[in-house]
Parts: sequence; C-alpha cells; structure tokens
Amino acid sequence: MEFDTLQAWVGRTEERHDVVTEAPLAALAATLDRDDPLPRAGDPVPPLWHWLYFLPLARQSEIGPDGHAKRGGFLPPVALPRRMWAGGRLLFHEPLRVGDPMRRVSRIERIDAKEGQSGSLVFVTVSHQVQGPRGLALTEEHDIVYREAPAPGAALPPSIAAPTNPRFEREIAPDPVLLFRYSALTFNGHRIHYDRRYVTEVEGYPGLIVHGPLIATLLCDLLRRERPAARVARFEFKALRPLFDIHRFTVCGRDDGAGRIALWARDHEGALAMQASAGLA
Repeated sequence: MEFDTLQAWVGRTEERHDVVTEAPLAALAATLDRDDPLPRAGDPVPPLWHWLYFLPLARQSEIGPDGHAKRGGFLPPVALPRRMWAGGRLLFHEPLRVGDPMRRVSRIERIDAKEGQSGSLVFVTVSHQVQGPRGLALTEEHDIVYREAPAPGAALPPSIAAPTNPRFEREIAPDPVLLFRYSALTFNGHRIHYDRRYVTEVEGYPGLIVHGPLIATLLCDLLRRERPAARVARFEFKALRPLFDIHRFTVCGRDDGAGRIALWARDHEGALAMQASAGLA
C-alpha cells in the first residue's frame, strides 16, 4: 500500500473497556521474581503494568504468519514485514486500582516514513487515554516501527556505548520461560519472542527477542526495588538495539536529581539497548 494511502488512518480511534483484576498482577509479579503479597481490592497498579489489560483479541483465523493480527483494522496495513515497539511516553495522573473498571480511547496520531541504514521505515504513533472511576488515570503515546527484512547475514545497526556510571543495577537472564510467560500475560502471539526456528530462519535474528515492553517494565521494576515509596509521574523510553535470550543483560539506573531518574538497559557487550527516564512526583 502506498504511503499516501496510509495517511487515511491518521485520526482513527478505537474504544476498549476492561477491569483491573488480581490474577494478571500476581502473575507478572511472579514473572519478575518479586516477593509481593497477593494483590487485593484497592491496591494500586504499578507503573506500566496496565499493559496487562486491553489485550489484543484477534481470532485465530485473523492471525498473520508472524503471529500478529493481519494488517489493517485499527492499525494501518503497513506492508513492511517487521513490526516492533520503538518507544513511548507516559504520564501517570491517578493510580488505577484493583477492581477498577477502565475505559481506553486510542487514536492514530501520526504516520511517518523514513529511510534508515537498514532500508525503509514507517513509524506509527498511537495515543491512549485510560480513564478510571476517579477520572483520567494515564495518557500514553506509543511508537510502532515497521521495517524491511534485512539481507541474509546483515549486521546489527552500529551500537552506542551504554553509560558506565549506574548507581544501581540488576542483571537479567532472559531465558525462554521468562519470554514465554510475558508473551502469555500480554496475549502477544508475535513469534519472535518464543519460536526459535521462526526468529532465526525466517527473520534472521540470532535468538529469541526480548519484548520492548518487558525491558521497559524491568527498568521501572528496578526503580521500584531501589525507591519503593516513590511515585512515578512520568516515564519515557526508546528502544535502540535488540536484546536476545542467548545473552544476559543489565538494567541500570541513576538519580539525576530534581526528581528525575535516568534508566537504561545494557547488553552483554556494553551497548545501549534501551534508554529511559522517569520523573517522580
């Protein structure tokens, strides 16, 4: 489909409803290896854990060869074969709590085409507003990137060295069980996260890919472990380089003062995989 035709999707909206239930929160706590008490009615939802709700519910007959829903519908039918989370920006206004009914209104804000070192890229920016019973709970902008499949044996993009001055950090072993559990919790059928034969033979990656939202969640979780009483008011992140299950990686943080926490993920070679920042209330 021509890029100009894709512009017809800008301004499209979608409304979804859900309820904050306990089981997904308890399951994600276990997946992140947290020793939390079981969630109870009224407990606040930790930052980014709202991604456990409003899940994609495409019927099996509507699934494409990569495990995602077939192109079209709310998201534009971009023809490029690879689809990834590129980053996002979130404002947390009012905590969602266990038992809350929720309403999410989503809108296609922008569709941009670019040429990168790996070929053509299309960026789709989607905004979300999530309302709870006490009013607006959070606003989010979510960047999705579509890209061409690389030539066989093509190298990864040049790396950027990660900062070397973290004040706190945690090493993560992204084994297939961790990736499968997160895929199951978010009802994410994308085969790059659990199907090793597909991701290596069809998409040409060296191993299973760690979900961008999971890395972002691990960065927020690192902050919660370091500053358990802090309230995150703002969070933004950008994915720069993929992480794979064949190597451990490290989530890092540093207090930059004035309520701003710098966060990043560092791969086994010291390269920056994700850059993020959190603003504390």
